Amino acid sequence: MSKAPQTMPTRDPVRSRALRFVLLLGAVSLLADVTYEGARGIIGPYLQHLGARAAVVGVAVGLGEFVGYAVRLLSGYWSDRTGRYWLFTLLGYGLNLLAVPLLAWAGHWPLAVALLLVERFGKALRAPARDAMLSHAAGQVGRGWAFGLHEALDQTGAVLGPLLVAGVLYSRGDYRAGFAALAVPALLALTVLLLAWRLYPHPRELEPVAPSWQARGFGRAFWLYLAAAALVAAGFADFALVAYHLGSRDLLSSTWIPTLYALAMAVDAAAALAFGRAYDRWGLRALAVSTLLTAGFAPLAFATTLPAVVVGIVLWGVGMGAQESILRAAVAEMAPVQRRATAYGLFNTGYGLAWFVGSAWMGWLYDHALTALMLFSVGVQLLAVPLFWHLARRGPH
Repeated sequence: MSKAPQTMPTRDPVRSRALRFVLLLGAVSLLADVTYEGARGIIGPYLQHLGARAAVVGVAVGLGEFVGYAVRLLSGYWSDRTGRYWLFTLLGYGLNLLAVPLLAWAGHWPLAVALLLVERFGKALRAPARDAMLSHAAGQVGRGWAFGLHEALDQTGAVLGPLLVAGVLYSRGDYRAGFAALAVPALLALTVLLLAWRLYPHPRELEPVAPSWQARGFGRAFWLYLAAAALVAAGFADFALVAYHLGSRDLLSSTWIPTLYALAMAVDAAAALAFGRAYDRWGLRALAVSTLLTAGFAPLAFATTLPAVVVGIVLWGVGMGAQESILRAAVAEMAPVQRRATAYGLFNTGYGLAWFVGSAWMGWLYDHALTALMLFSVGVQLLAVPLFWHLARRGPH
């Protein structure tokens, strides 16, 4: 999928408007990530505190990710069918963000898991519609760069959220106070989102020129790409399980675990910008390289010494940044514009199913065979590399 960078003159008013829209949605994502990534950094230890075992954490987190992706199949389809992209975006962000502070009142792990699922459900409602709107602006500024910039802002929030929670835990020593504090960025995110809706009611106008091909369905390349991405998802352990590992082995206190997650998110943000630019120059070769570089994070992240774990988490962050910028950018290249939200929903459903199966399996392996968990994670991700390389050579069709 190698291609020339997508660039336009900096004085082009359409490009300027498109860039502002990317930045505005990025600001929403920044504040949203302060909210739910702040919670994500402590959800593993919190579930453990409420009496859940590692297998429960693996299944709960994996099921949450599955719900957060599977529902996108329907929300993406209905976004395209109705054309009401903003409705799905606004409703989804509302559920996604408001469920997080309510975790402060979860006295038992089943209720905490239920709120986690509501949060993921809200994200599922809004993600395809939001990404479809973002893709219209991305075509003006370079798809890799636009999605990379959005991801960098997104992950800036993912750095600030865990740090906010870590500060609350340090001063109050209470998980519930940490979750309650996240109500502030949640409300700010919804405010900025309403502003974006007011300023850009029709984002489709940012992409006045249709893509060069307008097939109604999805070609063979799309399905191969989905298979490769699913392999990466299946082998990519969730941070909640790594956090559980840190707590159960007494490698890091509950106060410092969110700080380590913030480090991962900072690495994620930098990697998103770098690999977003790389995608605009080299296409999916950039994703093949990033997968090859980061597939070995698990033996380090689940090690028994803190320095090794830190190195593993850095690699984990690089992998997340590359995936979040390139995976979404490439989908826009493989789908007709009128079915782009459907494509994102379909892609994310397959990705989420693989994430759920992989997370549940690795949660079970953690309790029974830690070495097997490491081998599974590395091996499954490496299987995706030749598929990405093949797709990079044959192009988006």
